[in-house]
Amino acid sequence: MATITDTVLTKRNQRQVLDRAVVRFAGDSGDGMQITGNQFTSTTALFGNDLATFPDYPAEIRAPAGTLPGVSGFQIQFSSSDVFTPGDSVDVLIAMNPAALKMNVKDLRTNGVLIVNSDSFATGDLNKAHMTSNPLEDHSLDGYRLFPVPLEKLTHAALDGLGLDARSMNRCKNFFALGMCYWLYNRPMDHTYAWLDDKFKNKPLLAEANKLAMKAGYSYCEATEAFQVSYEIPPAKLAPGVYRNLSGNQALAIGFVVAAHQAGIPLFLGSYPITPASDILHELSGYKNFGVLTFQAEDEIAAVTSAIGAAYTGALALTTTSGPGMALKTEAMGLAVCVELPLVICDIQRGGPSTGLPTKTEQADLLQAMYGRNSEAPIPVLAPSTPGDCFWVAVEASRIALKYMVPVIILSDGYLANGAEPWRIPNVDQIPTFPVHFETNPQGFLPYKRNPETLARPWAIPGTPGLEHRVGGLEKQDVTGNVNYEPLNHEKMVRIRAAKIEAITQDVPDAVPAGDPDGDLLIVAWGSTYGAITAALKTARDKGSRIGHVHLRYLNPLPRNLGELLRRYRKVLVPEMNMGQLSMILRAKYLIDAEGYNKIQGQPFKVSELEAKIAEVLE
Repeated sequence: MATITDTVLTKRNQRQVLDRAVVRFAGDSGDGMQITGNQFTSTTALFGNDLATFPDYPAEIRAPAGTLPGVSGFQIQFSSSDVFTPGDSVDVLIAMNPAALKMNVKDLRTNGVLIVNSDSFATGDLNKAHMTSNPLEDHSLDGYRLFPVPLEKLTHAALDGLGLDARSMNRCKNFFALGMCYWLYNRPMDHTYAWLDDKFKNKPLLAEANKLAMKAGYSYCEATEAFQVSYEIPPAKLAPGVYRNLSGNQALAIGFVVAAHQAGIPLFLGSYPITPASDILHELSGYKNFGVLTFQAEDEIAAVTSAIGAAYTGALALTTTSGPGMALKTEAMGLAVCVELPLVICDIQRGGPSTGLPTKTEQADLLQAMYGRNSEAPIPVLAPSTPGDCFWVAVEASRIALKYMVPVIILSDGYLANGAEPWRIPNVDQIPTFPVHFETNPQGFLPYKRNPETLARPWAIPGTPGLEHRVGGLEKQDVTGNVNYEPLNHEKMVRIRAAKIEAITQDVPDAVPAGDPDGDLLIVAWGSTYGAITAALKTARDKGSRIGHVHLRYLNPLPRNLGELLRRYRKVLVPEMNMGQLSMILRAKYLIDAEGYNKIQGQPFKVSELEAKIAEVLE
C-alpha cells in the first residue's frame, strides 16, 4: 500500500507526454534571452524534435533597462511531429521583469505556465513598465499557473563562495531559468555544459558559475512542491540523415559558399552592416580558407559597386542589405543591368519606411525589387520560404546570375533570417554544378554577342589579351558594346535585356499547388508566410473545403502556368506582410480578382489568423 510520502513523490515526479509545446523567454535586452533561447533550441534539436524559432529583438540598441522598448524575446515551438511555425499561443512564458511580462503575457494561453522573476517587481521596476499595481499581488494573473521565483536571490545563493561580484552573479540568472526549463521538459544539460566550456575557455570561473546556476534551476524544480508535473515530447520521425540547426542567414551564407564552389570561382561579398542582414557578413568572414573574400565597405553604394567590380574580374559577386540599403544601391543595380554582369543582391526585409522597424519583419520590398530603378531595368527576383530553403535559393540565384549574366535579387526577411529549424545536410550530388566559361579567344570576340538560348553575353576577364572592351553606364551598341545614343538601338537593347529575363522561365518549374488542384480557394503567397499558411491549409482542408496553396519561389519571372492555374479556383487569396504588393502584380498581369490579406505589424502571421480569414473568404 502506498504511503503519503509515496503519493507525494509520485505526484512530484508526474510526467505528461505531449505532442508539442511553445516556450517563450522574455526579458531585458541585457538578460541574455537570445543566448538562453538558442541553448534551449540546440538541446532540443539534438534531442530529435522538429522545431521552429522566432527571436524577437528590441528595436532600440540601448533602451533603458526594464523599460518596454528594451524587451527582448525568444520563442520556440518543438514537437514530435512536423512544425511549420514558432507557434501562436505560448504554453510556458519566462518573464524576467514587469516590462517583459506586460509585453508578452497576452500570448500566454489560459492555464499556461508563467515563471516570473519576483526579485524584479519592486516599485521602481513597476514604474518603468508603466504598471500601477503589482500583477503578482492584484490577481490579474489568476488565469495562469503562476510561479514567482526569486531568480536573483537563488542564483546568488548557488554561486556563493565562487568569489564573483554581485553583477557577475546576477548575469547568470538566465541560466538558472534555463535549468528550470530543462527540468520542465526533461532535457539533458550536457550540450550546454560543453558550450559553456568552449564559450568561456579563457574564463573558466564564468563557465563554472553558469553551470552551477543551471544546475540550481534544475534542482529547484525538482525540490519544490510547486512544480508537480514535468513534460516529455518524444523525438520527431524525421527523414534519415545528418541534421544541423540552421538560421536563414546562416543558410544563405553557406549556400553562397557552395554555389561558388560548384561554379569553380571565388566568392566576393561587398557589404555594409545593416539589421537584419549583418549576420551574413559575419558568417562569410569565417570562410576565408574556402575562396571567400569579404569586404566591409564604408557605405551601401561602395558595397554594391565593389561587388560589381568583383564580378567584372570573374568572381561570384554578392552584396547584402535590407530595404533602406537597397534603396541606396539602386543606381548601381541599374549599372549591373546595363553592363550585364552576374551579381546577387540579398535584401533581408524589415519594416519601413526609412529606418522604420530595424528588428521587425515585413515583406516590404517586393515592388522595390521589381520596379525600384530608373528606366527599364528588369531583374530576376527569388524568395525563400523557410530558413533551410534559404540555402537552396542562394544556390539557385547564383546559378541564374552566372548562366544569364544578370543581377539577381533574393528577398528574405527578418523572420527567416533570425529563425531556425533542423536542416538536413544534403549530399554533394544533390547540388547542381554550373561551371563558368570565361571567354579567352580573341578571334571574332564581340562583348555583346548573345548566347541564342539564354541571351547572355560572354564573360571576358579584364587583362585577357585581345578581349579589351568597354564597360559603364552609358547605353551600349548592340553586339559591339560601344557607346551609342541611336533611338532604335536603345529600344533594341531595352527589349533584349527584358527578353533575357523572360528567357529564365525555361528554368522556372511549373507551379504545382499543395492541397487540391482546383476548387473553392487558391492561396497564393511568397516568402516567410509559408509555414503559417501550410498549417492553416491543413486545418481548412480537414473541414472538407477544396483549397490549394501555391508558394512562389520565382517572383520575376513568374511560372509560365500560373495564369492558367489561377483560373481553376473560384477565389484567390494572397496573404502578405505588406499592403498587397503581390496581389497588385497578380491583378495587373492576369486580370483576376485576387483578394489580399495584409498584416503590417512587424510580426509574422499566426495560424489562427489565417484560419479565420480562410473561413471568412469561403463563406
